Amino acid sequence: MISRRLLRWMDDRVGGTKFTRKALDKVFPDHWSFMLGEVALYCLMVLIATGVFLSFFFHASSQDVVYTGSFGPLQGQHMSEAYRSVVHLGFDVRAGLLIRQIHHWAALVFVGAIVLHLCRIYFTRAYRRPREINWFIGLVLLLLAIANGFTGYSLPDDLLSGTGLRIAYSILLSIPFIGATLAYLAFGGEYPSTDITSRLYVIHVVIVPALIIGLLSVHLALVWRQKHTQFRGPGRTESNVVGSRLYPTYAMRSIGLLFGVVAVLAALGGLFQINPIWLYGPYQPASVSTGAQPDWYMGWLEGALRLFPSFRLHIFGYRVPEVILPAVVFPTLTFALLFAWPTIDRRLGRHNGEDVDADHHLLDRPRDRPMHTAIGVGVLAFYAVLFIGGGQDIIAQKFQISLDTTHLTLQIMLLVVPLLSGTLAWKLCQDLRSEHTPLDKLGTAQRHVSEPASRSDRGVR
Repeated sequence: MISRRLLRWMDDRVGGTKFTRKALDKVFPDHWSFMLGEVALYCLMVLIATGVFLSFFFHASSQDVVYTGSFGPLQGQHMSEAYRSVVHLGFDVRAGLLIRQIHHWAALVFVGAIVLHLCRIYFTRAYRRPREINWFIGLVLLLLAIANGFTGYSLPDDLLSGTGLRIAYSILLSIPFIGATLAYLAFGGEYPSTDITSRLYVIHVVIVPALIIGLLSVHLALVWRQKHTQFRGPGRTESNVVGSRLYPTYAMRSIGLLFGVVAVLAALGGLFQINPIWLYGPYQPASVSTGAQPDWYMGWLEGALRLFPSFRLHIFGYRVPEVILPAVVFPTLTFALLFAWPTIDRRLGRHNGEDVDADHHLLDRPRDRPMHTAIGVGVLAFYAVLFIGGGQDIIAQKFQISLDTTHLTLQIMLLVVPLLSGTLAWKLCQDLRSEHTPLDKLGTAQRHVSEPASRSDRGVR
């Protein structure tokens, strides 16, 4: 009774009842793939919550200190204040190691969910008009997530993260004409710089998170404004949405997903060790750890550095380092093509007689676009081989194979596997299209009708 009076009092002064009722009646389609974006959102929430906790104990300083904490093997060793604070967090702060590992696992799943979400959008062609802007926002969010992940695992100043920063410094130096200036500005001096840790900290906890939250807000606002896409099926048209209403069905389902994501991340953080910096030791510029591997979302770049052929170019008497092709040109082309893909697809669609000027709210199934699907599968296979190539030294060691043989094999796979994967995907799509008989459609329609729902939780809008 009191709550009802309070709501009525609030509505009399600020309004909002009509908007709230309309919002609660909004319909969202029922398909598991649409939840990938929500997984990324909930990982971001976990990242923010755990990040706030970690910020209470981390000291972004390169000042040299002597370790006197409870971890015996490091007693008396010189290290940076940043490294000491992370070791202290793991061994002397209650639940510190758990929270740190949850934070790290959440970052890995966060980037993975964004990648899977973008793949779903690509293969269903959900980037078409009027959703091109959201495709661009999603790509920027992916870049920001990768950047924040890199800055985050570089903060502890351990031997592994220091090796990654050395590679980043070398990549900046490889850029012709302006590389040295960019490296100096980014690191605050020659490598290793005492300013880099504090700069990475500000980027990691302030600048990039603010950009991610801002762009994510715009992304969700556009989804709400433009309504959700849906797969083709009985009763579904370009002008409606068939599915569950926001409240109570979709909201309860989404809350359940939130609890599931938090539970999985907590289990990963508690049961699976990740980034044990106390085993790597503090970073020393003269040392490089063997078998060093970055987080998975940087594996494709690591593989490109290892597998791409070495070219020594000279431009106007200026020698261009070998790393510029795999570390600068290749990533730039990758994201340039991704940003340009809606325009490319639009021109291809116009050539094939599609109405590219109309709004598209119904999704294509991958099997209905064999060539489009084959291109996507081939590209993913290409980057998968690069990812594997990032660990070629570990593969050679574990399987006792010559490193030269492993390297040559992966280079051949880089050319062959994408072609075979794309061809297989094209053939599979062709077979699925030919086997998709009207009987299948009838079965789909019967299943749709055999599960009626009341107006309170199901809707067509």
